[in-house]
Amino acid sequence: MEAGEVQRYISETFEGVNALESDGDAYFLYDPDRDLPPERQTPFATLVTGDRHDRVSDLDHPGAYRLNIGLTKATYTSLFGAPPTRRDEDHVLDTGYDHAERDRLVPHPVYASQHWVCVVMPSRATFETLRPLLAEAHGFAARKHANHVRRARSGHAADPEG
Repeated sequence: MEAGEVQRYISETFEGVNALESDGDAYFLYDPDRDLPPERQTPFATLVTGDRHDRVSDLDHPGAYRLNIGLTKATYTSLFGAPPTRRDEDHVLDTGYDHAERDRLVPHPVYASQHWVCVVMPSRATFETLRPLLAEAHGFAARKHANHVRRARSGHAADPEG
């Protein structure tokens, strides 16, 4: 699949998505009113097209990209066990996976400790297995947004967990 197809799928499938783009990368936020302040703009999925953020996925090739998805702790641990905590000198987590391998769901090289996963260049078949994970990530982001709005309306301080 090409990156544009993935971007269209996420933007057109899920309600309330605001896709922000920078340097060829896309950041998918749940922001139905498109009014989140910068400190609340946390994506539920991202699509990166180069090695600007880390160099472990070998993305500096034409058309290369990595889809990153933020999961719930329960789903992440059901797929990969406890999140890794050891980092190397480049801040890459020791996940035990090859982050440059194409078409395989693996823990994210930098954000696995926050329950993120990724796939470099997913095939159509692999993307089919990612659809429920994207739906979960979107649903989780929507719940966090609704909780924040509810707390703000009731006058309670915002909970940093969402």
